[in-house]
Amino acid sequence: MLSAKLFDHLNKTIITIISLICTLPLLLVIMVSFTDEKAIQVNGYSFLPEKFSLDAYKLLFSGNSPLLQSYFISIVVTVIGTILAVTITFMAGYTLVAKHVKYRNGLAMFFFITMVFNTGLVPWYMMSTSLGLKNNIWALIIPSLIFNPFNLFLVRNFMKQIPDSLIEAAKMDGASDFYIAFRVFFPLCMPVLATITLFYGIAYWNNWFNAIMLVDKPDLYPLQYLLFKLNSEISMIQSMQGTGTAPTATLPNESVKMATAILTIGPIVLFYPFLQKYFVRGLLIGSVKE
Repeated sequence: MLSAKLFDHLNKTIITIISLICTLPLLLVIMVSFTDEKAIQVNGYSFLPEKFSLDAYKLLFSGNSPLLQSYFISIVVTVIGTILAVTITFMAGYTLVAKHVKYRNGLAMFFFITMVFNTGLVPWYMMSTSLGLKNNIWALIIPSLIFNPFNLFLVRNFMKQIPDSLIEAAKMDGASDFYIAFRVFFPLCMPVLATITLFYGIAYWNNWFNAIMLVDKPDLYPLQYLLFKLNSEISMIQSMQGTGTAPTATLPNESVKMATAILTIGPIVLFYPFLQKYFVRGLLIGSVKE
């Protein structure tokens, strides 16, 4: 009994130490984002800023900065895209589990093949533009909407643990497939649905590729793409200063990069605790159950 308690306390101590170590990089990023650029150039990164500065955040939130508009676009795209993607994945998973679906195994093999082979960039771009997904909000949602096969099989494997007797009882009461899916399966699948919601949400929030390929209007730039462009422009100006072809003004290049990281990961860090209690259970059961 004593050895079990000692082992438990030892595990807690080790996990606490590892957790504290893992927070150090995030703490360093936060500190550097509030450090003066000249101090960074002279002293490098430091947990204690030599000179406190808000220049990076002032630049990002300046009056002419479209940061708030990009935040709004990213939030809209993430919310709408995640809801639609989770719904489609859930319905596809139910189709692959329902035994009365005649070719469900063939469909599963078809989806599995898409995990191995990719059509390439050119067909993807031609298909997107032919559907009118150019310079509109749907260009940031629909190209990434088709469910990830990994998430699909995660949901399907989770659904396999649901007893067939529930489906049979619902059908005896005259329930349709739509009713069974959303009134019987959906509540029982909350752990795995929360897991793929996190996956889809992070993917949509971090997606900048669709904006590069399909969006030319600045008012439709998502947050990730806008900050990518801003960092690129600052780096270009600094390189021009090095050659003497641009005015010599100290731009907060390094601190802006760190402030950018804080602004981009903030919503995801705040969103994760609400799904944490479902995450591990849904991931383990969905990936192991057969």
